[in-house]
Amino acid sequence: MNHILFDDETRLSLLPFTFTRPVSEIRIGILTIREKWEKHLGQQVSYFTEDYLREKFPLNIGPDNVLINGSVLPDPELLKEINALKPGEKLSGDGFLIAWRISGEELPTIKSMHGAHAGALKKNTSAFKLNFCWDIFSKNEKALGDDYHLLTRGKKSLPLSTSNRLINPENIFLEEGARVECSILNASEGFIYIGKNSEVMEGAMIRGPFSLGDHAQVKMGAKIYGATTIGPHCRVGGEVNNSVIFGCSNKAHDGFLGNAVIGEWCNLGADSNNSNLKNNYSKVKMWNYKDENYINTGLTFCGLMMGDHSKCSINTMFNTGTVVGVSANIFGTGFPPKFVPSFSWGGSDGFKTYRLEEAVEVASRVFERRGKELDQAEQKILKYLFDASTKFRSW
Repeated sequence: MNHILFDDETRLSLLPFTFTRPVSEIRIGILTIREKWEKHLGQQVSYFTEDYLREKFPLNIGPDNVLINGSVLPDPELLKEINALKPGEKLSGDGFLIAWRISGEELPTIKSMHGAHAGALKKNTSAFKLNFCWDIFSKNEKALGDDYHLLTRGKKSLPLSTSNRLINPENIFLEEGARVECSILNASEGFIYIGKNSEVMEGAMIRGPFSLGDHAQVKMGAKIYGATTIGPHCRVGGEVNNSVIFGCSNKAHDGFLGNAVIGEWCNLGADSNNSNLKNNYSKVKMWNYKDENYINTGLTFCGLMMGDHSKCSINTMFNTGTVVGVSANIFGTGFPPKFVPSFSWGGSDGFKTYRLEEAVEVASRVFERRGKELDQAEQKILKYLFDASTKFRSW
């Protein structure tokens, strides 16, 4: 069977991260949701996503297809239920579609997966699903544990250097080429996974659960609390607590990042900090793109959500529950607003529009520094988002 990961209406509540990717490209735990499904299925998948994303994330249709909700994380039992679907059958959760076996003739007639759970005969009420952007960090602990077992089963860790201080070393796994020296790794509260060709520099203090992606780097003296995921090709220093950084982003210097999610190609300037707790200890409200308003997260601890390509200067301060869109450039003294639209340029003293040409030029330079090219597909996505976000930039 041909497997396709689809976006449903949950996509709107996972913005700004789904502005630039399908839902299944979100990283939670060690892997992206797509990577998890591909490991469980033993085959590559494609995407049923927004039209403007399809050049980069194409849809492949076969004679016999299984559509799987890209906001649902896999597990062996769920996989058995999906594999047992007969042609035309649907598997639903509590008010949402999990999977649908559909023919190649019928699939092209489907324009949207909104409300597609109607008519489902089979139900699963225990599916592990993302519903809001803050779920990425608040559900990260379980996802880290699941991925750790998935990636290390039947494998042997590289030996850890005797220069390190280790607690529960049996819960620590180093992939090929990983380097850790003169650091404290405490895996008593959760697993620690160090990816291929990554490095933990001297003096770092890490408490699990924790994951460091391939070719990523923890800087000297960093203090990291679980459950935290640092994606591939990232550089991270300072203090980090219960946060997820997708990949190719930098928080290389001192400063606090807590209960936060940072997309790809972001940079946090030296000594930038986010608040993750209100002074009155009340529940945090956060901007929600679906409602175009602030909604209650139900969380006491909730920090910064920053979309791809956004950056902030040194000493930037973010309020509790701040949402930053795509390609924003934030600088200056004081706290910027709790909602910073995409392609914003400025800070607490006011914003103007970050011109598309300048944003693309900077993104191209950043890609070049990583040996990549900002191709036409990437540029078209940024152009679409620039136009689509105009209504939010009403200064």
